[in-house]
Amino acid sequence: MNDVLERSRTWIAERLKPRPPVVAVLRMSGVIGAMGGAGFRRGLTLAALAPRIERAFKLKRLAAVALAVNSPGGSPVQSALIAGRIRDLAAEKEVPVHAFIEDVGASGGYWLAAAGDEIYAQPSSIVGSIGVVSGGFGFTEMIAKLGIERRLHTAGDRKAMLDPFGPEKPADVKHLKAIQKDIHGEFIAMVRARRGDRLKGTDKELFSGAFWTGGKALDLGLVDGIGEMRAVMRSKFGDDVRFRALDERRPWWRGRFGLPGGGAGPEPLGADFAGGLLAAVEERLWWNRFGL
Repeated sequence: MNDVLERSRTWIAERLKPRPPVVAVLRMSGVIGAMGGAGFRRGLTLAALAPRIERAFKLKRLAAVALAVNSPGGSPVQSALIAGRIRDLAAEKEVPVHAFIEDVGASGGYWLAAAGDEIYAQPSSIVGSIGVVSGGFGFTEMIAKLGIERRLHTAGDRKAMLDPFGPEKPADVKHLKAIQKDIHGEFIAMVRARRGDRLKGTDKELFSGAFWTGGKALDLGLVDGIGEMRAVMRSKFGDDVRFRALDERRPWWRGRFGLPGGGAGPEPLGADFAGGLLAAVEERLWWNRFGL
């Protein structure tokens, strides 16, 4: 009888013991923005990430959301949309968000990291690049040498601005720089709003588009500390904290039949191969900007 009572007490005590807190882990790795086609590489977009973000903030016993950021940047619009959705849910659920920069959190990647209430990096992480870049090629002389005649007809005298097959016009460049200035201003305003008086560098230094290692970023106030996700979260919420990674969900039949995820339906390999190849090249160029 005593053994039965003791087992009952133990069982009840185990059931009444507080369950460990949970940290939701959202991985944000890759170039920001739509890339390639269905079945190949996809960049980070709000449409792709929204279901995972929503699920992260609905977990039971949620203590915090951790962002694992590894991105060289990309679309400023998607950067703002993703970060905005995270901040809206963080405020609604009253849950802290902590960002952890891995290899790179630069340009739009830093924009995502700034959605965190605190930002951590590794000593050798690449951080910053708070600026706007636009690049392309000019083929005017090449097509002239090949004897190719360029035929372009527009309604609107500026419809074909920055046409790579025509000579660059100062007015077009001026217009592009004005757009870049507007986007840069939005980026700067977001960083100032999120980091506040934690920023220690001058505006000329911080917002020049330069990037630094995690150690220097700490000196400049762009990050709050040097640390790895699990160690930092355990120091905040205890050694028994549980980590829940929110991965992309795919229809079961895609995995069953070896089909790639991402589109409304399977497509023939040849139909999108060129798009996937170009996306891979474009992604590699983004990483190469930071020597990776």
